[in-house]
Amino acid sequence: MSKQTEKPPVSPAVPGKKSGWEAAKSYLRLYFVDAMSAMAQGLFASLLVGTIISTLGAQFGLPVLEEIGGFAKSMAGPAMAIAIGSALKAPPLVLFSLTAVGTASNALGGGGGPLAVLLLAIPACELGKLVSKKTPVDILVTPLVTIGSGAALAYLFAPAIGSVATAFGQLIKDATVLQPFWMGIVVSVLVGIALTLPISSAALCAAFSLTGLAGGAAVAGCCAQMIGFAVISFRENCWGGLVTQGLGTSMLQVPNIIKNPRIWIAPTLASAVTGPIATCVFGLQMNDPSGGVASGMGTCGLVGQIGVYSGWVNDVATGAKAAITAFDWLGLGLVCFILPALLALGIDLGLRRLGWVKLGDMKLDV
Repeated sequence: MSKQTEKPPVSPAVPGKKSGWEAAKSYLRLYFVDAMSAMAQGLFASLLVGTIISTLGAQFGLPVLEEIGGFAKSMAGPAMAIAIGSALKAPPLVLFSLTAVGTASNALGGGGGPLAVLLLAIPACELGKLVSKKTPVDILVTPLVTIGSGAALAYLFAPAIGSVATAFGQLIKDATVLQPFWMGIVVSVLVGIALTLPISSAALCAAFSLTGLAGGAAVAGCCAQMIGFAVISFRENCWGGLVTQGLGTSMLQVPNIIKNPRIWIAPTLASAVTGPIATCVFGLQMNDPSGGVASGMGTCGLVGQIGVYSGWVNDVATGAKAAITAFDWLGLGLVCFILPALLALGIDLGLRRLGWVKLGDMKLDV
């Protein structure tokens, strides 16, 4: 009987093991897509909703609503940090401890508080996860490590992060005032693209406090994407698609954009037109007291439009604006709804005649 040649043992495959590049992409998505999107939800559920409630209270003479809105707005830092921790799958003790980290980062970051929370809550969360359930006194060690590291990072870096974010946001706002036409196009197109991509345009606008004329251009760009896609895909998706995209998110079209990027041309060109119309013709501004988060919401739940109205109310109260006029309402309606629909429809019709876009290219699987 011949002796068989022995084969070297085969190493078992490691389940879930990824290459270096795949792992890097995974972490980038986790930290700068998932975490940012979660942060925007936390900001929405505290600062933005609180601003809406406060505005309603002021308009209807209900002090209790103003007080409730104030409570909600004061919780912006903790809400953002907890949302980030939730996206990072933080254990309970780490998650609860992030309230202090968010409060410190947001307060010390000033106008750039949201960006400071995003950049500092992540390492604090990961450090807390490293020690979580590793010691017999976990109930003490985990909060101490999470809060201690987060607070230290906040004292060291939050003021600088806030200053940089504020300066960059102010640069965009100043440039938009000086060059409303060209910056109206740039801001509208870029923020609109960010809204459709799987990143948070609301978080970006909040991080840089994108208000004033730049905020108005941002609103125009977001509305062009949402209303544009909702209208040009109506034949494929009917009323359900109109509502889910027009009042929900144009992000639903990302899988279709990957298949045929040309479907993105119509909404994007529409935003390039409505942006300068918002800045140069109607002087549309976003002066919502929430600090810019509504600038990146578009027509999602009509938050962008509520934010513009809240800004009008705030400007009237402070004397920056004499009154809310019919011209203001006309501009809001045209920029946010009518023009995006008409422009996107016209451009999409041309693309379909060229054969670049076909029936079914924008069908949603919802």
